[in-house]
Amino acid sequence: MIRRSVLLGTGSALPVRAVSNAELAQTVDTSDEWIVERTGIRNRYLAGEGETTATLATDAAKAALEAAGLSAQDIDLIVLATATPDQTFPATATIVQAALGIDDCVAFDVAAVCSGFLYAVTVADSMIRSGAVRNAIVIGSETFSRILDWEDRTTCVLFGDGAGAVVLGAEESEDGQRGILASKLHADGRHNQLLYVDGGPSTTQTVGKLRMKGQEVFRHAVTNLASVLTEVMAAADMSPADIDWLVPHQANARILDATARKLKLAPEKVVMTVDRHANTSAASVPLALDLAMRDGRVQPGDLLVLEAMGGGFTWGACVLRV
Repeated sequence: MIRRSVLLGTGSALPVRAVSNAELAQTVDTSDEWIVERTGIRNRYLAGEGETTATLATDAAKAALEAAGLSAQDIDLIVLATATPDQTFPATATIVQAALGIDDCVAFDVAAVCSGFLYAVTVADSMIRSGAVRNAIVIGSETFSRILDWEDRTTCVLFGDGAGAVVLGAEESEDGQRGILASKLHADGRHNQLLYVDGGPSTTQTVGKLRMKGQEVFRHAVTNLASVLTEVMAAADMSPADIDWLVPHQANARILDATARKLKLAPEKVVMTVDRHANTSAASVPLALDLAMRDGRVQPGDLLVLEAMGGGFTWGACVLRV
């Protein structure tokens, strides 16, 4: 018998306030045309008073639990990917744990920026396959608006806030064809200064603001994502022709288009939400996945490939059969 981590349910949560490009242009030196042409972004959600990474993560987790038909007491593990935790410590995952009413389970955060959800899924999958846990909630949640320099029009227009979550559970079968089939993760710390936050407890004793050299990040993203997608498909003994849906990190519509072209993948097979959510870092992949699950695009038996690249650089991908 083969033990796999299968997708039991998905959920998402967004702040109340939606901000269009036109509204943003009232306070930032930009325009709807400029943003859409360069990024494909038309809208983003920004967290307001009382909305935090933990509150969004909790709402997304509750939605995923409902979709999975499980209660919070069925959960053995919470892994939360975020670059914008509620506190330096304890882990935001433990705040979510308490909010869900779970007295005791493994709960911790993963920090890999936009690739965080892929890192978190891979960790949870490893623990499920090893038998250490049976059911896990994996969350990507961010309030990136709180680390943006709103006077830097090249970065502040790109990001938004939100959370997405999945429930993974152990399943044993003879063929092992359902669930997470393969994962590949990478990191290269030599590129720190291309995408980073200029602060931290150990250096400046401040939170800091996001800094990015966009053109260089774009170049690395297209190359690294195409490479890891080829790598993970080979590990799953699949080819791009087998992909039903590519669920990518939602950073920039041009990156998504370029990645699809490199894989010779039809644009209609790419789940795109960057236009409505902007870049929500670790939350972007699970947000897109939840949307595609709930609108009926993804059907049982479909083969999904999830991928992302973020600051560090970190990047990764996983192959999942629903």
